[in-house]
Amino acid sequence: MAVKPISLTKIKSGIPNLYEAVTVAAKRARKINDDIKTDFNSLLSTIVSGHEDEFEERENPEQMKLSLEFEKREKPHIQALKELVDGQIEYRYKSDK
Repeated sequence: MAVKPISLTKIKSGIPNLYEAVTVAAKRARKINDDIKTDFNSLLSTIVSGHEDEFEERENPEQMKLSLEFEKREKPHIQALKELVDGQIEYRYKSDK
């Protein structure tokens, strides 16, 4: 997958403070990553690997196919930055009450 840089001016145009923009994108990327892990583990649990010895590693073609499919997906940090630039992420400040 080719690297496509995102201009900092695009990020800063939506959020005045660049530090806040990066923080918001990082939190969104963590959420996306957690969702991906949950999806992957739930799909992985559906693949029956049979009875295997703990110390013996065997290749499971279905598991490899699933891993490669998830590996080809867009990375969470890139997805979060695109969402931020497109204005799809809403955020607010905590009140001091």
